[in-house]
Amino acid sequence: MLSLKKYYKNGNGIRVSTSGNYVDVGGEQLWIDVLNATLEHGLAPVSWTDYLYLTVGGTLSNAGISGQTFLYGPQISNVLEMDVITGKGDFMTCSKDKNSELFYAVLGGLGQFGIITRARIFIAKAPKRVKWLRMLYSDFSIFTRDQEHLISIEGLEYLEGSLMMDYAPANNWRSSFFSPSNESQITSLLKKHGILYCLDMVKYYDDETVKSVDKEVEMLQEGLSYIPGFTFTRDETYVDFLNRVRQGEISLKSKGLWDVPHPWLNLFVPKSHIMDFNAGVFVDIIHRQKKITGPLLVYPTTKTKWDDSMSAVTPDEDIFYCVGLLHSGSFDDWQDLDNQNNEILEFCDRAGIKMKQYLPHYKSKEDWIKHFGSKWNTFLERKAQFDPRMILSPGQKIFNSV
Repeated sequence: MLSLKKYYKNGNGIRVSTSGNYVDVGGEQLWIDVLNATLEHGLAPVSWTDYLYLTVGGTLSNAGISGQTFLYGPQISNVLEMDVITGKGDFMTCSKDKNSELFYAVLGGLGQFGIITRARIFIAKAPKRVKWLRMLYSDFSIFTRDQEHLISIEGLEYLEGSLMMDYAPANNWRSSFFSPSNESQITSLLKKHGILYCLDMVKYYDDETVKSVDKEVEMLQEGLSYIPGFTFTRDETYVDFLNRVRQGEISLKSKGLWDVPHPWLNLFVPKSHIMDFNAGVFVDIIHRQKKITGPLLVYPTTKTKWDDSMSAVTPDEDIFYCVGLLHSGSFDDWQDLDNQNNEILEFCDRAGIKMKQYLPHYKSKEDWIKHFGSKWNTFLERKAQFDPRMILSPGQKIFNSV
């Protein structure tokens, strides 16, 4: 295997090209450092994850999703070029035009084909601040209708959705959005409805648009059917918004609650079955069992923003929902949460919901074949081409039995 150090091109691992609108980044670099380095030039990547203390190579091996995905695609859709060391020990530069088979294999390829040593990522002018709105809904069908409307029109830069349950606080570690007086109002509303759905939308602005941003936000809200009186607004710096999860991490670490089991389940659910998923999972499993204390995310994105030549797998519908069940457990109860995850997966199977796992975990080769579907043969061929000895990421049990 070649030495990674030999191909470490830049002393600090991050090099910004202002003329080319890209940044060259070492695969080991954290996204928070990419953000800080590009902002020195008034630029930034356009697609993010909710948590920025992740490596570039790590997120690109999966997809990299957040509330910007509907507009800019996942992070893998914003990669221009990579340096990769394959499972055969070859150092290769790849892009859509050069060694394209490796390029498409590695992006979303779960680390099965090579190690990303450098990624060239598209960057654009960075905003200075954001208007961040959160609106509450009690009806899931209206909530999803408004979400789908917002991603179909121009003007919005970020959209996510989440759930609040009557057995948990309105604020959670990931986002302390509400004031104490707001929380009191929301708690009363939760007692009435049991579940509330939160729609988060964000409009970026800078010095040039500061006078028009409020009007633009009002126009985006026109026609939305959230609960009257339950819309909340924050004005944040762009950096504070992108790095919003960090404060929750620091707080949990101070209480010894960060380094605990996190049996998360992330799914892509096709639009045609999102109502079934709400009834069968959010209502009948999660709310009924009252086990989950972590954030529950649900928001739509569009398949057109994904490149199907890449290894990442999505449902076969134009619109699908990113669902994140972000459990925080203890060393005593993590198994209960893991069992609940399995119950959710079994429900989807029984209900005919052709979802796909994001950050997938399967126990058999047959499950992996089902996961990749029509991409399996290509995945297999690429493995034979770039890692024939199957030395990369064997723990996923894709090519070897349990």
